[in-house]
Order: sequence, then structure tokens, then C-alpha cells
Amino acid sequence: MSRTAQDARRWMRQGTDLFLDAASRLDEAALAEPTTLPGWTRRHLVAHVAANADALGNLVRWAATGERTPMYAGPQERAAGIERGAALPAAELLGRLRDSAARLDTAMAALTPEQWAHEVVTAQGRTVPATELPWLRAREACVHAVDLGTGVGFADLPADFLAALGDDVRAKRGLAELPAEVAGAPLADVTAWLAGRPHPLTTAPDLGPWL
Repeated sequence: MSRTAQDARRWMRQGTDLFLDAASRLDEAALAEPTTLPGWTRRHLVAHVAANADALGNLVRWAATGERTPMYAGPQERAAGIERGAALPAAELLGRLRDSAARLDTAMAALTPEQWAHEVVTAQGRTVPATELPWLRAREACVHAVDLGTGVGFADLPADFLAALGDDVRAKRGLAELPAEVAGAPLADVTAWLAGRPHPLTTAPDLGPWL
């Protein structure tokens, strides 16, 4: 499906609310539990989502000022930042999560139409207009809200987001058609399969992780 910048901003806010609500219910012990992502505790995932907001905020600043401001100084800096965040007490970590999300939303709201059109470079090296940034954040917030493993599932995400995400992942995976084992299944299950997350489609081929 085609998606607009307005769609992406809406999904970004919905996903952020889902993630914040789920994370806010976690205490020290619950944060130490594993997520559905191999090797990642909830602490690491919360730290990652908080750091992602700040990193995308760097690209918003780039779009606003024209000054080249990469998401991260490098892969090692990104990983070290997650580890630092994961070591924080629960209250401080969750405060950082809330504050970083609010800063990003405020910074995006201040961009002019001309600034939204400015090009920036993602951590993967893709050159994109700033209008793509809300979509990148929507994917992070929505999918990782599921990854926290607190009861949020793909069926809890907006249906139009699931359709757009499915199209995005299919394009990246080079899947022109869905296999017979998947075609016709509920949209939430198909999207979970495409994203390499747990799903009930037991006969579907394994695609491996994504995002």
C-alpha cells in the first residue's frame, strides 16, 4: 500500500505510546528478563529504542540545519550506548526512554516543509529525504513493542501499518509473491512471519531475522 508522511507520523505516535505503556509496567526484575530477540534483555531493548530516538533526532537536526549529523559515530558507539543505557536503574532508563521520544516528536514538529525535503543519510548508508524518518521510527517503535514480550502482538498494531510494513519487508527480501503456506493467512500473522518474529504459520519457510 502507499503510505504518506502523515500516516508515518500517526504510526510513530501509536507505536511510541504502545512501547512506552508496555515498558512503564516493567520493574527492575522484569527489565532483566529476555525479549523475543535472541541475546537481548528488555533492558537492552528499552535502551536501544531510547538511543534510536536520539539518533533519529540527529538526522532531524541535519535536515533542519544542513549540518551533517550522523545517527551514530559508528557501530561501536551505537553498541556502547545501548550497554550504558541497559546498566541504568529502571527509573532512569524509563525516564530516558520517555524524554528521548518526546524530544524527537518535538523536533519533527518544528521542521518546515522545505526542511522535510532535505536529504539525510541513515545508519545503513541510505540517502533519504527527512520525510522518511517518521517511518523509520514507526517501524522501530511498533515492532519492538511486540519484541518486549509483555503481551503486545502484531494484531495490536494498526492494520494499515501492518500492510505498509509487509510491503516494505517484502521489497527488502525480494519476495514478489507470498508462498502458498502464507498466502491468505491473517495480516498480523503474515507480517510477523515477514519480520522474522514468532508466528503461528508452522509450515511457512524460515526467513530469518529482520530489523
